[in-house]
Amino acid sequence: MLGRSERESGAQALLAATEAGWVDGDPTEALLDLGSTTATLSTVASIDALAAVVHLGHPAQPSHELERALLAAPPSLVLTGASAVPSQWVWVGRSTAARDLTGHVVVDEAGMRDRRHVLRTMGVSPSLVPTRTTLEERVALAGADGSLVVERSVAHGPLAALGYAELPGSELLGEGAPVWYGLLESRDAAPRAEGVAQVWLAFGPRDDHRGSLQETLALVAAAGIDLQHLRSHRSQAGPHIFFCAFSCPDATTLDALVTGFGERGVAHRVLAVLPGQEFVPGPDALEPRWATAPDPVHA
Repeated sequence: MLGRSERESGAQALLAATEAGWVDGDPTEALLDLGSTTATLSTVASIDALAAVVHLGHPAQPSHELERALLAAPPSLVLTGASAVPSQWVWVGRSTAARDLTGHVVVDEAGMRDRRHVLRTMGVSPSLVPTRTTLEERVALAGADGSLVVERSVAHGPLAALGYAELPGSELLGEGAPVWYGLLESRDAAPRAEGVAQVWLAFGPRDDHRGSLQETLALVAAAGIDLQHLRSHRSQAGPHIFFCAFSCPDATTLDALVTGFGERGVAHRVLAVLPGQEFVPGPDALEPRWATAPDPVHA
């Protein structure tokens, strides 16, 4: 069985699961609504043969919300696969001949998360609703002059029957980076990837003092691992928590790193082992503008 959180797009999550082969049975069946993110993780951990499809952010640049939720959830939970799908969002209204930007543009939490930047460039003023809001409620909120941002399957199915059609500019919502999803499972031990895999790892240095992070990162460097992602967070247990992500060449390398952490008393937990060498396209890239040292001649 597969589920999802109440805040996730059921259509996109199901498409990701179908394309990745995670669906066992009829791919047209909806994923189970498991409630909030916390409830979703707790339910997967407590029910055998139940997994969930969750939004990753990107395999090489994890969603911080998901990282934190995983580390606070039962230790048996781990992400075991990644799947990317094209954006399924479209913009629909009752008339394709004209659009009234003063009307409500109803969009749910998942749609806003995936396409908020595009919506801003389109000049619309979104009216945010919970993802579990029914289609009937969304139509009522939009009113006669409003519009909706929904998944393509909804737009061309139930909404088309009500006289809705895609509006000019809707195609912009389908452009850009795909949306990444992961398979969340409960395992007695983290999976071992035969080849290259993307790993998410959380750790906390034994002693939280100046230089403690450097000592821990020395273990990572000794394993020949190049971190792609590193983020710190406060911990109620004392030492800081660090979340990292990296490409790992094989299971033996990961085993050696985890063993080294254990021998030195570094608290740690593997949060994800996602088989694959390249996850294209990569995460958003910045064009930095660094501060430069002044020219000593003209300083």
